[in-house]
Amino acid sequence: MFDDTGVLIVGSGHTPFGRLDALNLEQLIVMAANEAIEDAGVDPAEIDAVYLGHFNAGLVPDAFASSLIHQTHPALRFKPAVRCENACASGSAAIHAGLRAIQSRAARTVLVIGVEKMTSRTTPEVTEALACAGYKNDPRESGLSFPQQFARVAQAYAERYQDPLPVMAAIAAKNHGNAMRNPLAQLRRELDTAFCNAVSERNPMIAAPLRMTDCSPISDGAAAIVMTCERRAPRHARQVRFRAATHVSDMLPLEGRDLLAFEGPHRAMQRAYAEAGIQLQDLDFAEVHDCFTISELLLYEAMGLAAPGEGHRVLDDGTVQRDGDLPVNLSGGLKAKGHPVGATGVSMHALAYRQLTGRAGDMQCPGAELGLVFNMGGMAVANYASVLEAVRA
Repeated sequence: MFDDTGVLIVGSGHTPFGRLDALNLEQLIVMAANEAIEDAGVDPAEIDAVYLGHFNAGLVPDAFASSLIHQTHPALRFKPAVRCENACASGSAAIHAGLRAIQSRAARTVLVIGVEKMTSRTTPEVTEALACAGYKNDPRESGLSFPQQFARVAQAYAERYQDPLPVMAAIAAKNHGNAMRNPLAQLRRELDTAFCNAVSERNPMIAAPLRMTDCSPISDGAAAIVMTCERRAPRHARQVRFRAATHVSDMLPLEGRDLLAFEGPHRAMQRAYAEAGIQLQDLDFAEVHDCFTISELLLYEAMGLAAPGEGHRVLDDGTVQRDGDLPVNLSGGLKAKGHPVGATGVSMHALAYRQLTGRAGDMQCPGAELGLVFNMGGMAVANYASVLEAVRA
């Protein structure tokens, strides 16, 4: 539980996501960090520590990426800087490191950056690198890519409940529509459900039954936030408080787990509700980890929006649509905003911060006061949930 000091986000930075050939890893870090520092109005000399979320797995030659943070500003030289890695939840791992530093009073103000440079590698090379986050000590699993793993989940859903493909297509169409309002999104093209639900030359099968529109893209990008303690927060014009921040890790092997239960995500989000002292219906929006559309469907059920096998209902009745009671992935999600792995968790928090401070532009959820962020590493292995609250003057 949090002590009385509290931890608040007071600034954010975010590069575009996509194929950013002109920018290397260092430049992405510097761009996002400088924007967050300027947005927070903080003197870089007052930053006590810096945390970097970065997966890498051979995607770039920069194996000591935390050292690149110091290129942001001369005042950051000699500040402690650490790289955090937890697969696709590396960004949230970095945020939690910063949170704990503030809570333990080892730091008062921290800078957190998430970054990944992926498009300089071929699709097979990226697929192989990401597969490093799977279990390697069982031959039945060691050769599986993540599209193949989530394809197994979609197949299992069809066997236990019903064919999820039409629902997955509706999720893809929803998130593409939302991305049209996000100028930072990678895939700003509107696709309808019929297109997403059909295999075609433009929408090929990736790992049956997953189609291209069911998969998040290969992306470059970075995001950053500045966090501070309660005592320093009044110095900053815009503040968002962590009401809760939970981390639940499950076993890496798929064997022995019910892949449809999403037990790690369920536990992380339920703990976050309890820690924040809220119920699901108190939330105004959610940003969740839709690395594949089947993941978002299972997260509807894990977060308590629908019973197991009934996730389609919240699409059918409009609950998770942009103008629904609990819009999900107003940013376009990983599916359309993009998924530069180490940046994803920080991006979710940065854009939630903008929602809660009324600066999300065309993505804005009117009057948003409480938001949920859920970021996941691997097949529901590293699970991070945050409840963020607007601080009004």
